[in-house]
Amino acid sequence: MTALRLAAWYFVYFAFVGAYMPYFGVYLQARGFSAWEISLLLSLMQMMRLVAPNLWSWLADHHGRKKPVVYGTALLCALSFGTLFVVDGFAATFAAMALLSFFWSAALPLVEALTLSQLEGRPERYGRIRMWGSAGFVVAVQCIGALLDVQPIDSLLWASLTLLLLLFGCGLALPETPSRHDAQASVSLRAMLRRPQLLPLLWAAFLISAAHGPLYVFYSIHLVAHGYPKTLIGALWSLGVVAEILVFMLMPHLQRHYRLRSILLTTFAATVLRFLLIGWGAGSLPVLALAQLLHGISFGAFHAAMVAILHQWFPGREQVRAQALYGSISFGAGGMLGGLLSGQTWDVLGAGWTYTMGSLFALGGLLIVWRRITDTGQRCGHRGG
Repeated sequence: MTALRLAAWYFVYFAFVGAYMPYFGVYLQARGFSAWEISLLLSLMQMMRLVAPNLWSWLADHHGRKKPVVYGTALLCALSFGTLFVVDGFAATFAAMALLSFFWSAALPLVEALTLSQLEGRPERYGRIRMWGSAGFVVAVQCIGALLDVQPIDSLLWASLTLLLLLFGCGLALPETPSRHDAQASVSLRAMLRRPQLLPLLWAAFLISAAHGPLYVFYSIHLVAHGYPKTLIGALWSLGVVAEILVFMLMPHLQRHYRLRSILLTTFAATVLRFLLIGWGAGSLPVLALAQLLHGISFGAFHAAMVAILHQWFPGREQVRAQALYGSISFGAGGMLGGLLSGQTWDVLGAGWTYTMGSLFALGGLLIVWRRITDTGQRCGHRGG
């Protein structure tokens, strides 16, 4: 029953992502915002993940409870998002989306840590719960794409607000992890960062998220410019997430037979290829389909491997802080850099070179893992360090 409630939360959480990430740039473009303004607005999620997750995780740790932060911030997200129905102009839209992004950044690291705490020392089972988030993304991206082909772009706001209200309800149903008052809970961030290979690992995570920046800001706009209908754009987004689901299902097997370092190297290599294909092959649907299938490796395998590594390295309540740190450096700083740089290069250099920039970021991450990460502990299922 606990797994079902966690799966439902992931489903609705990523259903909102499936409505927001592929289509909100198209919505903003229809509102008349420039490429640079769109990149700024869509990078707010990443900007807030720089510091906000650590603030929220400290609050949850301080009070020994994650659940109220999770459902409380979901309600505040809905209220913040509701202001988009009435605001006008860049400054007001920026303020509304900044509030939304601040509250949105709270929940995922807490629920990731909560989920792992419920798995009784079997972190390889994480993927089987997390894949319901991928399923939620697929359902939303397909339904919203079909909706926007027949309804005005403003209908995106109503669908997204409905999902945020559902997320609040799912947050209320989550289990609570009992508070643990142990010596490990007081370990400082500075002490965590003394782990020799943690900083190189975070640098690599930063670079792979920077590589994905152009994807999350401009992918749908890129395909609209090539004449693809929104239903087909939604199908391509869905194809990538279906590949992600398959990878999450296979991760227990992969983590039993391959070292996490080997999995990470594969994810970076796949990311280099993927963004070259998107940047230069968007005129070919089969090329785009292949690139989206690589999402299962470039994101799914990478994220599952990172979660497993952090679970091995940081026990107990350090899990929340480790997950928040990973989210801040990777999805926060890295995603922000990639998104903002793509906003600068999109109109000047074009899509091909913007996505090539993403491939170069991924290549840099591959070199860091190859040169600096010599071991990531035992294969999953055996705690190591």
